[in-house]
Amino acid sequence: MRGSIATPGAGTVRHGGNTSCVEVRNDDEIIILDAGTGLRALGQSLLKEFKGQPLNLTLLLTHTHWDHIQGLPFFGPIYNPRCRLRILGCEGARKGLVAALTGQMESTYFPVPFDKLPSNIEIEEFKDFNFAIGNVLVRAQRANHPGVCVGYRLFSPDGLIAFFPDTEPRTGGIDRDMIDFVRDADVLILDSQYDRAEYQTHTGWGHGCVDDSVALALSAGVKHLYLFHHDPDHDDRRMDGLVKHARKLVAKRKGKLKVDAAREGLTILLPAGKGR
Repeated sequence: MRGSIATPGAGTVRHGGNTSCVEVRNDDEIIILDAGTGLRALGQSLLKEFKGQPLNLTLLLTHTHWDHIQGLPFFGPIYNPRCRLRILGCEGARKGLVAALTGQMESTYFPVPFDKLPSNIEIEEFKDFNFAIGNVLVRAQRANHPGVCVGYRLFSPDGLIAFFPDTEPRTGGIDRDMIDFVRDADVLILDSQYDRAEYQTHTGWGHGCVDDSVALALSAGVKHLYLFHHDPDHDDRRMDGLVKHARKLVAKRKGKLKVDAAREGLTILLPAGKGR
């Protein structure tokens, strides 16, 4: 959930310092959103849970900026021959998705080359922005972020998740396409890196601010907003202040939107899954 670069240290213990990585489960499907440094801990957890059983995983990448792919070489399951990993990303990502992912494992940067990995890894650039992973319906949409970047909408029998870790609001935060894309989401995980003052000096960088995130979520009828892509300079106390500010904005509009800051290790049960 941390943006741009991992920030370990005493000030980020509660919300976490690892970069973008979210796990989504639906029945037997394990879907991973982004491969930031948080992917390392997820890999350790999966190997411990499944104890040598075959793993069938799908990784959806929003884009290939470092903080969204750096965890892949440290993802334990790719060193397990019983793991199958399917990696999906947007067509035309940089010089190609394969080049971006394998390039970071060349000997200049990493000791183990990609082609020596024992697992079965498939890398695919999708052309159709609507597809399915098991019984999870996925839709992608371009984000307002430098380079080729998308966000995802995942609809499962348990509920609707929208994931936009890197995006900047268009037209003063009133983005009709974005509102329609995340409409009625049970969970919206959204780039909210800056406060209003910080955003004024970072326009065009491809990241949003808390005020616009709340406005978007309220306009779209979102149930629960998770502030994401925390600025590297925002410690836990600063994050608590941003959440408090966001909740005040909701109260001022007399909205029902719930707001929290994403943090490492947080488990969210979607509405239909709570009764299981």
